[in-house]
Amino acid sequence: MMRSLYSGVSGLRNHQTRMDVIANNIANVNTVGYKSSRTVFQDVFSQTSRAAGAPTAVAEGATGAYGGTNPMQIGLGVKTAAIDVQHTQSAFQTTDNALDLAIQGDGYFVIDSGGTPLYTRAGNFYLDNAGSLVTADGSYVLGAAATEGEPAISIGSGEDDTALSVINLDGWTGISIDSNGVIWGFDNSGEDDATVKTAAATIAIATFVNPPGLEKQGNSTFLQTPNSGEAVYRLPRTGGAGSVEAGRLEMSNVDLSAEFTDMIITQRGFQANSRIITTSDTLLEELINLKR
Repeated sequence: MMRSLYSGVSGLRNHQTRMDVIANNIANVNTVGYKSSRTVFQDVFSQTSRAAGAPTAVAEGATGAYGGTNPMQIGLGVKTAAIDVQHTQSAFQTTDNALDLAIQGDGYFVIDSGGTPLYTRAGNFYLDNAGSLVTADGSYVLGAAATEGEPAISIGSGEDDTALSVINLDGWTGISIDSNGVIWGFDNSGEDDATVKTAAATIAIATFVNPPGLEKQGNSTFLQTPNSGEAVYRLPRTGGAGSVEAGRLEMSNVDLSAEFTDMIITQRGFQANSRIITTSDTLLEELINLKR
């Protein structure tokens, strides 16, 4: 069969993959903390019909020397080289909800999903009936215990599972969270029922050497992989970790104008590859009709 036929088929398959990625991005245009993906193509194996040749030396007065020749190769289609996740920061939406958090800068919130540490930029958190800080699906938000007068403490790295703990805010009459990620609890235990402010806990932030190496797990969460590097747990605004913005949520970083432009380009690429197949079929038909 003609090589062009299979090249066209590979083009159809990979443009369909790109369209699937674009569709998922557009579907998540309003998903809190969503990070868009992009598809990158590259050519596959090329069949060499003639190798490159080096020029022969021309001695003074000699004849029969030749110059160099370039290789002759025929490409055999396209493949998907990568589907990258774009971990660029997006705009914030102000909600004025004290438990809605966003990270200004690098890093991810750390959550415990059934014993597995996951990482997210979606900070729409809630308190369950036990006073624990949780995500929408009930996963615990992790942090470090804090005491008044100790705004910074060492919480180790991903190697130490005991460094982080579930944040529990039971018993406080009110809370507030500052840009350092410190959760301040308020109660009326002071003299003459005066309000007392106490540092109850500190939000933990995980950083990675290679954030694009993280693996999506659904629910706007990511899983550490061998290529992302080990998670390093930090306090906000330390060691390159971003600050915490209370009362705000990070929105999706999907750019609709770019996605629709890519959709048009993908559609035209799909149509062009379809034309390759129909044209190759026409050539095969002419070849078969030679016998008539």
